[in-house]
Amino acid sequence: MARRSIAKEAELVRERLGERPVVLVGLMGAGKTSVGRRLADKLGIPFVDADHEIEAAAGKPIKEIFADHGEPYFREGERRVIQRLIGNGAQVLATGGGAYMNDETRARIQEHGISVWLRAALPLLMKRVAKRQDRPLLQADNPEAVMRDLMDKRYPVYALADVTVESRDVQHGQMVNDVIRALAQWDGWDMKTND
Repeated sequence: MARRSIAKEAELVRERLGERPVVLVGLMGAGKTSVGRRLADKLGIPFVDADHEIEAAAGKPIKEIFADHGEPYFREGERRVIQRLIGNGAQVLATGGGAYMNDETRARIQEHGISVWLRAALPLLMKRVAKRQDRPLLQADNPEAVMRDLMDKRYPVYALADVTVESRDVQHGQMVNDVIRALAQWDGWDMKTND
């Protein structure tokens, strides 16, 4: 059978999505925001970054939320914001690295959306996050050890996502095509109710 064009694959994915969001999960540096923006564009649906929504709701950057109130406070705000966003219909939603670790958030995503894990290897993650200084969890003496610990804790949970796509050091457009193809080939569509 001939392979469908990426445009046809995107059309198929958009049709199957209905009013459900595509929810991108993964560690910081996996490409959720950069790939998510382009994926939303290709699917013709809005892009929403949960971290930006959290900052807007709090009126301050995430780094300051962590500094002023601590991680548990941030995680509770994150849970509430994602709960609200999930109900907004078809969109590509990029979540923060810890969002999918919350049982309630994960259940809501599984019930109302299609989760995609952008899985990345440690060297790629470190290369990407080294460029930014706004990662509260990496403000440590050994950021690589912190990242390795996060991988050990989070990857088994991220593996529960509906679809897994390897994040690679390629053009963002290629990653978007990888996600679209993985979604088009995913055989779990029938198990998801279309709200």
